[in-house]
Amino acid sequence: MAALQRPIRSRNKESPMTKGLLIIHTGDGKGKTTAALGMALRTAGHGLRVCFIQFIKGSWRYGELEAVKRFDDCIDLHVMGRGFTWKSESLEEDIRLAREGWALACQAIDSGQYHLVVLDEFTYLLHYRMLEIAPCLEFLASRRAEQHVLITGRYAPQALIEAADLVTEMRVVKHPLKSGIKAQKGIEF
Repeated sequence: MAALQRPIRSRNKESPMTKGLLIIHTGDGKGKTTAALGMALRTAGHGLRVCFIQFIKGSWRYGELEAVKRFDDCIDLHVMGRGFTWKSESLEEDIRLAREGWALACQAIDSGQYHLVVLDEFTYLLHYRMLEIAPCLEFLASRRAEQHVLITGRYAPQALIEAADLVTEMRVVKHPLKSGIKAQKGIEF
């Protein structure tokens, strides 16, 4: 007979049997950031605080980020990147910004102020080796027991997937770009 597992104890008085989850949204399909924003809104809807740090998409103006600004009492939004890194004119500057963003993420995760910390497009920093994965995983593993962290982006490293409690992979089945239809306001951004 298998031994009974003891529930994880938390400092969260409302729900003593909770565990902070490490959640990954990855894959080549659309919807990773949008799903993360949905979770952020769900969290804010319960009156819980969210820190949403966006790493790569800094040069675009997204409708959902404009909408999130309306919840500035519950959701702290930080846009750290300058745009799509693989098109960068200054890799050194992108690395500097990635490290700044990671420092901010570590602060937010350690602060105890947030129920959920979202690291949007963070997987690119690992994939392009702007950050070393081992120290990032070590930090994430040592976070407070009740701290939820959601990481989005393509190319999630296997070690990150293995460390996660919940992994969702978005995959493309069909995309309008293949038919020559460009990204549209309110749909893709």
